[in-house]
Amino acid sequence: MRILLVEDDAAIVSALSSLLRSEGYDVASCAGQNEALALAEQGCDLALLDVSLAQGNGFATCAGLRAANPELPVIFLTASDDECSTVTGLDLGAVDYVAKPFRPRELLARVKAALRQARPPAHVLTCGPLRLDPASARVSRDGREVFLSPIEYRLLLALMGAEGRLVTRQALAEALWESGGSYLSDNSLNVYLRRLREKVEEDPSHPKLIVTVRGLGYRMGS
Repeated sequence: MRILLVEDDAAIVSALSSLLRSEGYDVASCAGQNEALALAEQGCDLALLDVSLAQGNGFATCAGLRAANPELPVIFLTASDDECSTVTGLDLGAVDYVAKPFRPRELLARVKAALRQARPPAHVLTCGPLRLDPASARVSRDGREVFLSPIEYRLLLALMGAEGRLVTRQALAEALWESGGSYLSDNSLNVYLRRLREKVEEDPSHPKLIVTVRGLGYRMGS
């Protein structure tokens, strides 16, 4: 995933670039509108824009990026957190608006959420008797529909989308953050996992589908 960072504060560019690269993202950065539009032509999966730039402004940059690629997710990252600026950014097609100073883990969660929304899983996910269709948000077990709450659904989607790979508790919290609006405590995450298991496991006290990897997280079994 390639992220375009448009910011004229060198210290923020350095810190954010290091943070994003530590999570495996490729980062291209610039300080002005014209350079941002030129870099975007080389391809990017998400843009982080400041409103105040060395040349041009974030709103015009957002409009230009969205005109060239209407599907590109844009997140505004700025000290201008007043309602008018927020509404303007969202009206231009931005998917999120983060005010400075920001918490690094929260920003990463917002980036991941925006990328998930932009590229939802297109194929039906299966695990043993479970079937999850992201296109319709329907879950079934042995052909019978399972009715989940929005948070339970997001939790199961994060687990099944990993296709058997380990999903850490931090990653699950970030997946649930998108719908809950804030990070969940460990106790809350445990509650949602227990409720989900009660709905999808044959024997919730001995889960075989949502398997605990002690001290690390969870993975889907079979």
